[in-house]
Parts: sequence; C-alpha cells; structure tokens
Amino acid sequence: MYDIGVIHGRFQVLHNDHLAYLLAGKELCDHLVVGITNPDPSLTREEAEDAQRSTPGNNPLTYFERYTMVRAVLHDAGLGCEQFSVVPLPINMPELYGHYVPLDAAFFLTIYDEWGRRKKRRFEELGLTTHVLWEREPHLKGISAKDVRARICNREPIDDLTPPATVRLVREWNLGERLQALR
Repeated sequence: MYDIGVIHGRFQVLHNDHLAYLLAGKELCDHLVVGITNPDPSLTREEAEDAQRSTPGNNPLTYFERYTMVRAVLHDAGLGCEQFSVVPLPINMPELYGHYVPLDAAFFLTIYDEWGRRKKRRFEELGLTTHVLWEREPHLKGISAKDVRARICNREPIDDLTPPATVRLVREWNLGERLQALR
C-alpha cells in the first residue's frame, strides 16, 4: 500500500478496461493521481514505439473533456473527490513530470507492448518507484479505445464497452460528429 500513486493514460475515450485499470491502481494507494497524457499538442511528442498515439484522430477529446470524464467515471465508481486528483502528464517529456505529479509517489502502469516496456524503463531510469499492475500479451489487452471511437463515429452503441458517465458525456458532446470530421 502506498500513500500516493500515479497512474496515467490518454483516456480517448475512457472505457471499462480503463476503469478496471484505474481502480486497480486505487486499491494500492490512499490517494490516486490520474495523469492525463497527451494533454495538448504542445505537450505531445511522437514515440517510435507507438507513433499513432500522437495523431489528432487518436486524440479527439480535449484535456478538459478527459478531466471531466475521468472525474465523472470515478465518482460513479464510488470514489470521493478527496481520494483522487486528475492532472495533465506529458508522458513523452520526463523532464516535466515533477511539475505535474509528486515524484515520491508510486508510478503504476500496465504493459502490453514495447511502448509499455519503454515507459517502465523511463520511470526506472528516473529513479521512480514503479509498480506494474499487470503485463499481458497484446492480444489479451481487451477493449481498445480505437474500437470505441470507431463505434462512436459509426453511431453504434458503446454501452457495453464504457461506463455510463462516458456514454452520457459522449452524447452530450456530440463526439460522433467530431470523429466523423476528423476522418
């Protein structure tokens, strides 16, 4: 058990497997800091291990929208505001981490591919306490945000893939229209 844990993700769009990941991190700490990666284009860099993560089509939601979505989903999951924080985290710029998250926290992550292994090495090179929640083969990853976005774009239901707060916000923000425009 840690006092503070840092967990991260793009959450473009937050789905049920993201929620399981967030809750697994929260189980290990008193206070969970959720770092939203790729918070804006100026704090986003391409990574050789996964170049698609930085493209506009894969990042349709603003930082504020993702902040709102993470808070709503965690609230619906029973977490009180005092149990978590949501902040930007420019994952591609390790020199900036200390400006956004406490470096003495435990840094949680999952590993499915070389990008996950790269982040783990990066955390360890910085001397951060690193805790791998799980490591799985890519075909065992589960829900893909790319598939959720495709359903939204095609006006197909996402209720089986996402928490109710995500469904509500996607509709409220007319995300389907935005995704169609990005095609």
